[in-house]
Amino acid sequence: MLDQALIISTILGYFLGSIPFGLFIARLGGQGDVRDIGSGNIGATNVLRTGRKDLAALTLLGDGGKAAIAALLAGHFFGVPGNLVAGAAALLGHCFPVWLKFKGGKGVATFFGALLATAWPVGIVAAAIWLLIAFVFKMSSLAALWAAGTAPIVALFFGYPRVAAMAVFLALMIFIRHKDNIARIIRGEESKIGSKR
Repeated sequence: MLDQALIISTILGYFLGSIPFGLFIARLGGQGDVRDIGSGNIGATNVLRTGRKDLAALTLLGDGGKAAIAALLAGHFFGVPGNLVAGAAALLGHCFPVWLKFKGGKGVATFFGALLATAWPVGIVAAAIWLLIAFVFKMSSLAALWAAGTAPIVALFFGYPRVAAMAVFLALMIFIRHKDNIARIIRGEESKIGSKR
């Protein structure tokens, strides 16, 4: 029964996570294909490069909300670890959506949605870390890497060992999807928040 619950949680999380809100929202907002601008990413940061803060905010809510809904639904029907599996699968779906030939976003909003739905104190602290690093260094990618990298430690600090295990997977995905950003950060070439590129 547990195996069945985990399979359903994985499928639920992946397919909810694979909904490309940034792509849909940018098109509905008259901005065309968001993959043709800036970094070519489908996430909120790249949608912001269209100059439409409203569309970027909607993308942020959509990308975070889909992971939260997946985790909450799985948690309601299957409890733990179904909710954690669904949250992790949502990030996987966002980063590698089957509908876009597995070329998705970088998963930052989805990462926060999964954390907030499974252990909100951890999600709040991770968000605070993101805000602090973004404010100091003006780099969304660096802020995301810090938030993701510290999330497992924060989860353990708050007494959520299972969430910490999920956070390790989430962090791994975030770092994989940000490998090019990491290289640019090292070279001092990473774009700043508000940049058009």
